[in-house]
Amino acid sequence: MSNRPSRIGRRSFNLLALSAGGSLLGSVGAAWAQPSRMPIYPQWRETAQRVAAAGVPLEELAPNAPDEYTVQRGDTLWGISSIYLKRPWRWPELWGMNMDQVRNPHLIFPGQVLVLEKIGDRARLTMGQGLPGTVRLSPRVRTETLDNGAIAAIPLHLIAPFLTEAVVFNTNELDQAPRVVATQEGRVMVSRGETAYVRGDLAGARDFRLFRELKPLADPETREILGYEGRYVGTAEVVAAEGATAAGADGKGSLVVPATFRVTSNRLEAGVGDRLSPVPQQEMVAYVPRAPEKPVDGRIVGVYGDGLKAGQNQVVSLNRGTRDGLERGHVLALWRAGTLAVDTTTPGQRTPMRLPDERHGLLFVFRTFDRVSYALILSVQDPVQAGDRFTQP
Repeated sequence: MSNRPSRIGRRSFNLLALSAGGSLLGSVGAAWAQPSRMPIYPQWRETAQRVAAAGVPLEELAPNAPDEYTVQRGDTLWGISSIYLKRPWRWPELWGMNMDQVRNPHLIFPGQVLVLEKIGDRARLTMGQGLPGTVRLSPRVRTETLDNGAIAAIPLHLIAPFLTEAVVFNTNELDQAPRVVATQEGRVMVSRGETAYVRGDLAGARDFRLFRELKPLADPETREILGYEGRYVGTAEVVAAEGATAAGADGKGSLVVPATFRVTSNRLEAGVGDRLSPVPQQEMVAYVPRAPEKPVDGRIVGVYGDGLKAGQNQVVSLNRGTRDGLERGHVLALWRAGTLAVDTTTPGQRTPMRLPDERHGLLFVFRTFDRVSYALILSVQDPVQAGDRFTQP
């Protein structure tokens, strides 16, 4: 059986930087960061140094961890970590096991050979020679982009759209935002490349996201409104700014001349009443899977989109955000509520019981707001729905 990580291993998360402002990472441009410039935070280095000095306890190794593994094109850091560690989000320990030879954990390339060494009750990972025909790449610092060699962590299409689409507003602020007031002649709705007419203060911006009605996000426990989620429609750009006035049909009076927009991408067709919000400035984000530093306990607010239940690789909103200590990159455990049962083992008695909650999946937080976060379901056994519980893993 091959020791190569399965494609499922790609569900984990990127050590590359993504643009949080692009439309599908396209119209505004994907921001690919050079791995050699990726951040290495002090707590990661501290963990790695500690592990490098002592090695990893054998009980922390994954079952059937291979003695040797050659990094393949298409592998992911999460997948490789899951080969060697029971908890793959603890990637600094994998780095620490090989810290002398891999100075920057973002720079792991196809062809590098990992060799597991066990000494006493500890294990370390070192670099070895490749198999016949293997091109062994030195773990020196490189300035290549991740797309040109260094391994990724998940296929970008799983989260890239949501970096623009999943937006939470603190108030129902889009009520005062610029709005579509008319569409291209003869059309009720407009799609990519077609024209929409807009009124409102554009504040000098040129590129906008289109949203439909805002949906309030209520805390499943307190019913308090945590924010307002916009239903994403697409993106549009200014072609001509709003004019002052134009003469009426009879040459008297004046008429408003709305701004002309071209739809540049769309998830839904745009129509009259849709609201516009400027595309935010591109933000470089380093996604590094890790457990929260402090205990976390919260609930699923809802499934992104129109679904009532979600499965693997779908996105859910959480009732915890930056004010609660959640950060992009945090890995969380999903819990299934214990079912009701009856103890009938005592003659003549029927004792009602609730069985313990059971852990049945993992979430990855990729976008955070003040009181709400968005997470991708990495793995799950049963469908996820609003009210389900999550904690630190």
